[in-house]
Amino acid sequence: MKIIAVIPARYASTRFPGKPLADICGKPMLWWVYNQVSKLSCFDSVFCAIDDERIKDVCEKLDMQYVMTANNHPDHIARVHEVSENVAADYYICINGDEPLISEECILPIIPDIGRDEPFFGGAMRKMTDPAEVIDFAKLKLVISETGKCLYMSRTPVPYPRGSLLFQYNKYVGVECFNKKALDFFVSTPMGSIEKIEDIDHLRFLENGIDLHFSYVESESISVDTPKDLEKVRDIIQKGETANENKHS
Repeated sequence: MKIIAVIPARYASTRFPGKPLADICGKPMLWWVYNQVSKLSCFDSVFCAIDDERIKDVCEKLDMQYVMTANNHPDHIARVHEVSENVAADYYICINGDEPLISEECILPIIPDIGRDEPFFGGAMRKMTDPAEVIDFAKLKLVISETGKCLYMSRTPVPYPRGSLLFQYNKYVGVECFNKKALDFFVSTPMGSIEKIEDIDHLRFLENGIDLHFSYVESESISVDTPKDLEKVRDIIQKGETANENKHS
């Protein structure tokens, strides 16, 4: 099978403009994501899906493959779809450009062993350990059935702990797997009412009866949604760089 990694990198983020180029220890955040993903041998190619000349200049300077996409896509899935129109593959693994700590343990479990004829979406999730994440609307929560089926996604803490407190919330991790049929379906289907309310793209699949397949991963990855998140990531990477320097000195 041919498997392509796509890293969407939009310059005009509403919450954090210029986020892909945010500096982390001397390199832009996008480079850290690209560098991590490029270590995996399962990918035939790795592309940044970009929309801005400033990001293009950085990609060329740092030798990162890219596809220039339209700057008016309503969401990252539409941006990945544009890549799929230009690069043929069995699966497109979308790694959010704000996951500079992403590891192979977060990526490999979501890649299917075989091709699928029906629209297919696979995603990664982990158990939340920080109570602050539970109430953070930027962190997506997943409700998963006993059989592993995704029942719902929300920005609010779901399920509500009325009957029991003996559980952990599931957090969406920014890694996704699409086949071409899933991408085609998404861009050709109008946004549903629940998707509009929650502002979560993936609900378009659930509202139309298409299953979302999520796998648990071991992850300490931090999604950089705010400048405060960026400071956390800088501190982690700086400590890691210092430890490596001490090890080889």
